Amino acid sequence: MLQRKMEKTLLDWKNTPDHRPLIVKGCRQCGKTYSVRHFGEENYESVIYLNFFQNPDYLSIFSGSLEVDHLIMMISALLGEKANFVPGKTLLIFDEIQDCPEARTSLKFFQMDGRFDVIGTGSLLGVKGYGKEPKSIPVGYETVVDMFPLDFEEFLWANEVSPAVIGILKHALDTATPVPEALHKRMRELMLQYTVVGGMPDAVQTFVDTRQMDRVLQIQRDIVRSYEDDMVKYAEKKDKAIIRQCFESIPKQLSKENKKFQYSVVKKGATAAKFSGSLQWIEDAGIIARCYNLNLPELPLDGNAIDDVFKVYMRDTGLFTSMLEDGTQFDILQGNLFGYKGAIFENLVADFFAKMGRKLYYFHKDSGLEIDFVIRWRGACMLVEAKAATGNVKSTKTVLKHPEKYHVSGAIKLGDYNVGREGDILTLPMYMGFLLWEA
Repeated sequence: MLQRKMEKTLLDWKNTPDHRPLIVKGCRQCGKTYSVRHFGEENYESVIYLNFFQNPDYLSIFSGSLEVDHLIMMISALLGEKANFVPGKTLLIFDEIQDCPEARTSLKFFQMDGRFDVIGTGSLLGVKGYGKEPKSIPVGYETVVDMFPLDFEEFLWANEVSPAVIGILKHALDTATPVPEALHKRMRELMLQYTVVGGMPDAVQTFVDTRQMDRVLQIQRDIVRSYEDDMVKYAEKKDKAIIRQCFESIPKQLSKENKKFQYSVVKKGATAAKFSGSLQWIEDAGIIARCYNLNLPELPLDGNAIDDVFKVYMRDTGLFTSMLEDGTQFDILQGNLFGYKGAIFENLVADFFAKMGRKLYYFHKDSGLEIDFVIRWRGACMLVEAKAATGNVKSTKTVLKHPEKYHVSGAIKLGDYNVGREGDILTLPMYMGFLLWEA
């Protein structure tokens, strides 16, 4: 069984007095249903589960009155003995709640009633063209959290890396001292594996159980195809083709020297006016993350972001590498990255940051100055460079030489080396990017 951080989030929610119904959002197949059901079984006397996508008949429960006693009666009538309502000890799970807008509206009444805990999950919640909007979104009566595929730390847990070992890595980061060589070698190996496996639960479990990369790749490509099917099935008719074209262009976008997302790469002559809504659809479905260019690399980052200049990364590194040509996974596991090396490692760092809930930013000027990522870390503005090998960081050094112009405290270089320091630049092995979570 894969250990997920969502379990602690759910437990914290349950232990919060007067907590509201919870909505867990996330891309398809990232583990929402399993985590919520397992949490329910471990922490409640009774769990009542309704999946609106698998069982459209359940929609009729919410077609009339949304008064809680009426809903209890209707659910009991439909589920029979499976619906055991025990006040204070029951969890109701509304899976794929976007398929039943009235169930979303009912959360307000469950909150006001207070007898039962409710969790809703949503894969395409709020995605344009999918289903109907609820008549009333229960603003102030629900709590929304995001769930992602496994992050690198969860992947380490799945591969039996203990919290004590992760503690050694944190100590190395805090003291800027090298990681012991045997551990450094093992972590580098695990990072390369994570780069190709990613964090989709089915892919991770298959990898842990079998180590067969062909089976992992098949699972990943099936997931990618299911995303493409969603685009064709659920998007508005006029957007169907161009959403898929936007999605399929991502590897090309990231293989360019200038990785800024360009609609002309999607289709010759394409413009933002025609294609921006399609990209938004993919982002709303939780598949990609945008990384915005900054006017200046200084805090607050959001206030300095340029809305229409951005890069696009896949939120899951494994799905990204699965979209590349056959043989890429073998090359990565061997440490031979060739032409795609910049794209692969940048997407890996984007995966680290996006899964910790960070918004993504970078800094690029027409003069050629470019910093891969800019983050707020430990209260300061920090430049982050992702280099497949040692790599030079000319742009970073230029920025650091001009504190009167750029209000930056320092820089971090992630690459294929151990922990060290070069003046204002902290050098870290690439795998330590997952530890840069402190804002």
